[in-house]
Amino acid sequence: MADEIKAAPVAVPAPKAAPVKAEKAEAPKAEAKKVVFASAIKHDYDVILEPHITEKSMALLQNANRVTVKVAAFANKTEIKESFQRLYEAQVDDVKVINVAPKEKSRGGHTGAISGYKKAIITLHAGNAVDLFKQ
Repeated sequence: MADEIKAAPVAVPAPKAAPVKAEKAEAPKAEAKKVVFASAIKHDYDVILEPHITEKSMALLQNANRVTVKVAAFANKTEIKESFQRLYEAQVDDVKVINVAPKEKSRGGHTGAISGYKKAIITLHAGNAVDLFKQ
């Protein structure tokens, strides 16, 4: 036993720790900012004509938070967005515009025409809702 050499314990270097960053003191969370909309003007009522109520538009409203409305033929996306926000006081994320072509119809030998119109599908910001049937 005297011939045995005692091995000195080998020191294993500790893994280097990532540098510690100073943590910022968290400021108290502010309440959600309430968006204030300007009051509606006459031009807004000329741009947004009426809601377009169909089964498909009601499904879009319930499932995807999108509202479908008929709009004036002269209206562009910016006018539609601003007018809708002022009329319904809801924040708008996106506007898609569709021109619906006029159609010829016949019934009982008489022909007639259904006039074309312009409609907009408006995507509302998350958390916003619109009551289209409010009187």
